[in-house]
Amino acid sequence: MENVFDVLRARGFVQQVTHPDVLRQRLGSEPLTFYIGYDPTARSLHIGSLLTIMAMAHLQRAGHRPLVIVGGGTAMIGDPSGRTEMRQMLSQDTIAQNVQALRTQLQRYVALEGDNGAVIVNNADWLAELKYIDFLRDIGRHFSVNRMLTFEAYKQRLETGLSFLEFNYQLLQAYDFLVLFQHYDCVLQIGGDDQWGNLVAGVDLIRRVADGDAFAMTFPLLTTASGQKMGKTAAGAIWLDAELTSPYEFYQFWINVDDRDVQRFLKYYTFLPLEEVARLSALQGAELRQAKEMLAFEITKLTHGVDEARQARDAAHALFEGEQSASRTQRVMAGALVGVPETVVPQVRLAAGVPVVDLLVETGLAASKSAARRLIQQGGASLNGSRLAHLEAVVTSADLHDGALLLRAGKKHYRRVVV
Repeated sequence: MENVFDVLRARGFVQQVTHPDVLRQRLGSEPLTFYIGYDPTARSLHIGSLLTIMAMAHLQRAGHRPLVIVGGGTAMIGDPSGRTEMRQMLSQDTIAQNVQALRTQLQRYVALEGDNGAVIVNNADWLAELKYIDFLRDIGRHFSVNRMLTFEAYKQRLETGLSFLEFNYQLLQAYDFLVLFQHYDCVLQIGGDDQWGNLVAGVDLIRRVADGDAFAMTFPLLTTASGQKMGKTAAGAIWLDAELTSPYEFYQFWINVDDRDVQRFLKYYTFLPLEEVARLSALQGAELRQAKEMLAFEITKLTHGVDEARQARDAAHALFEGEQSASRTQRVMAGALVGVPETVVPQVRLAAGVPVVDLLVETGLAASKSAARRLIQQGGASLNGSRLAHLEAVVTSADLHDGALLLRAGKKHYRRVVV
């Protein structure tokens, strides 16, 4: 059986690792327990977290056991890593709600049953009970302020201001690793590369306090080929929660990735064999669309289920595969585009007439009325397959077909309006 360390390295996951040769040997010879943490600063993770989730899934598939910390304790402090300003402080009630939401979400990606079933834990269970003086005496004495300030996360924040509250974060994350080492025999922590200093601190703390051997491994912090931070778009983050980013919008994000990103993303975000990834990545021109469809379908299936992935794919085919406008509109009015984002308008309001500029804003196809007007003036907006040419156009019940109509902005953004 192939060593999972080699699998991760071949797929581009491995960025930095402590004692790589020893860790590779351990991963290939015995089941290990490893952990990764996610602070519940929102009710959902986004696709920027997906790379670490996929790495966790590869490790579990190879027989290793994941511990997933949902950081109800550390979220009360705020991780300064990768930040130019202090994170917003959240109430305990909000953190508790987010913890439960993330527990449910993570179950889609890792198995909870079996010999190496994942264990989801909340670090508030031990951090909230800490006595501060005891913690400083027993744990804080092992940390060098001079060394902490050499890590990039703290160096960046020193320029804009680093609170003492945040300065404690590395101690708490290192203490998490020590607790998991002592109670779960956890010997490996994984995370994004901006966490390197925190991970190494945990390895060092285990050596000092428990005279134990532990490892740290980080993964790349992704940007797209255009230089944009992974998971961010003009409309905001791409969330894993279907209520925040619909499966259709999620699918469309992956369909529309830059051609230069296709191979990397197939390696990271699917379980396709590398031979198949190489075949798909070698496609050129219009045929590369097949590779993007495979990427979009596979990751949407993993995140939202096969039925939602099929609906998103079918809706995209109906909208983008060169059907005549009339034919496309008929399919929309017949309800064929299940999964396309919808906006509901009261029938009585539509009967009175709604300015199309207002409707473009309400559906999210334009950020403002001025943006909607520019969109129309530039020929980028259409209603039911026909280009909108007049800024004063009003949409009424007469535009409905079977209770719906279709608005488009640009070439790729659609909204179905229903009454």
